[in-house]
Amino acid sequence: MAIRLREYSYGQIRLAEGPLKARFELNKQYVMSLTNQNLLRNFYLEAGLWSYSGNGGTTSASTTSKDGPEHWHWGWESPTCELRGHMMGHWLSAAARIYAQTKDPMVKAKADTIVQELARCQEANGGEWLAAFPESYMHRIVQGKWVWAPHYTVHKLLMGLYEMYKIAGNDQALKIMDKMASWFYRWTERFTRDQMDDLLDMETGGMLEVWADLYGLTQAVEHRELIYRYDRRRFFDTLLAGKDVLTNKHANTQIPEILGAARAWEVTGDERFRHIVEAFWQCAVTQRGYVCTGAGDDAELWMPPGQIAERLGVGQEHCCNYNMMRLAQVLLRWTGDPIYADYWERRFINGVLAHQNGETGMISYFLGVGAGSKKTWGSPTQHFWCCHGTLIQANAAYETPIYSEDEEGIIVNQWIPSKLETEWEGTRTSLSLTQNGQNGLYPLNGWSVEGMTAITRVDIPSIPVHRPDHFVYDLTVTCEQPTELTIKLRLPWWLAGEPVILVNGTPHSGTFKPSSYCEISGKWSNGDTIHVEFPKRLRVEPLPGQSGTVAFLDGPIVLAGLSQEERRLYGNLEDPESMLIPDRERNHSWWNPGYYRTKDQERGIRFIPLYEVKDEMYSVYFPVERR
Repeated sequence: MAIRLREYSYGQIRLAEGPLKARFELNKQYVMSLTNQNLLRNFYLEAGLWSYSGNGGTTSASTTSKDGPEHWHWGWESPTCELRGHMMGHWLSAAARIYAQTKDPMVKAKADTIVQELARCQEANGGEWLAAFPESYMHRIVQGKWVWAPHYTVHKLLMGLYEMYKIAGNDQALKIMDKMASWFYRWTERFTRDQMDDLLDMETGGMLEVWADLYGLTQAVEHRELIYRYDRRRFFDTLLAGKDVLTNKHANTQIPEILGAARAWEVTGDERFRHIVEAFWQCAVTQRGYVCTGAGDDAELWMPPGQIAERLGVGQEHCCNYNMMRLAQVLLRWTGDPIYADYWERRFINGVLAHQNGETGMISYFLGVGAGSKKTWGSPTQHFWCCHGTLIQANAAYETPIYSEDEEGIIVNQWIPSKLETEWEGTRTSLSLTQNGQNGLYPLNGWSVEGMTAITRVDIPSIPVHRPDHFVYDLTVTCEQPTELTIKLRLPWWLAGEPVILVNGTPHSGTFKPSSYCEISGKWSNGDTIHVEFPKRLRVEPLPGQSGTVAFLDGPIVLAGLSQEERRLYGNLEDPESMLIPDRERNHSWWNPGYYRTKDQERGIRFIPLYEVKDEMYSVYFPVERR
């Protein structure tokens, strides 16, 4: 089975100016604020390259007077935490992606310096082993003694090194990976299959994926052998047998292993790995169902299929959200089926954006949807939860899923303001996607020159009286000479009617349905345009297992009612407007999608987008009694 879609290289797609780009920049500022000394401290300690004196001095690197312990990284990066070092891999990955997007030489210089120092630590450790914890952790898990996920932590480091090589072009990172692979090859060759399976039953993270990534680069026999040694057969074979092996299991143990199986299929061609991935999606998503944000997990555990009402606790985990988005992107690439792009979008708007504080850039580990939920924000240096790491990765890679291509042309998978630069059949072609300044997602949209002129000029079409019921997008094609190709536009799952699609001002006819692609074929010239209007509406989605309890969505946007307790609403589920009406729909020069308030209810409740909630208590699901 072939791969249907090709993805573009990092750097070919750039975010356009706007609030999403501002979030990217906020993340970049945080990534660059973490000092080399703090990121490397535990690696230096393990390699014997760091000593601390009372005045903040060290033997490993120049420091400032502000390098005392009060400024160190704590929480899960504390020198006493067994998971220490996991943040390094996420940081390297984020830095590589940020550099690809910005070409900022300071980002590259900082990341290259850290890779150089990691190589120095590896040499001090004997030339192969590299981690922020000792090799003895690996020997302890062989003896059946508990250690907090050493494989998981090493995977993060290897992942970051791989992306520093693959994305940022750092050759030293690949050499470090290769030497680490030699250590693991020798360490695992003495185990029987049963012993190896016992080891894999402890959280291994994405070790399978990094071995597949490495083999994809080197084609070395040893690296292929590591793929099969890290094949978690007890889990995979049970999935292939069609059994539910997920309920009440740790979700973010299993999703990275499935991402590893996906990559293993891509580099080996072994169809069993692809079947594992497909069986997992059936079990985790299709048969299980999910809450309105897309999550099938709560408190890090998979919820029972179709029986989610009893599990609305602390909510989805950001790591699970991010890794399921990655998996959806893999399946989109394999199949070309837009349902996976729909799923990615749902998880992005109501996951990545909702887990991040848009003002501080910090992360909420969990995201609840039950009554009286509240986000708990991490700090810049005191927590370093696992989700802290996927936070900086996710917010460094908004652009990668937006476009792809197939044999016929270019595909718009995500409606995010951006620009693609590529060649098509030898002709340099630029496809630029910009979101209309009035009708986009807020805060993905905000103040604009167009919005300001619209409220001051009277010689242009008047502003609609009320909030528009559609999202508007414009694409502009730029090419050196007329180019024959097909442009495919994803018609999203939340489409609430017939879209308007104009090509150079002329209506484009066709059959339009949600979760499909609209194909526009022809010879494109410089300056050709496509104008798109997607109608949306207020809608409800029932809670799986409790059909009379619903969440409200404005198009793709999950709404949060600012209520500290469960409140019963009265109305007609087929007519959500019988319960909610628009609220605060206009803010100076832009519209506010997702702002509503209750109508004719026992108590007034304001509803805002889940991604705008910061410190308020909120509820997403409400029981509804027909009136």
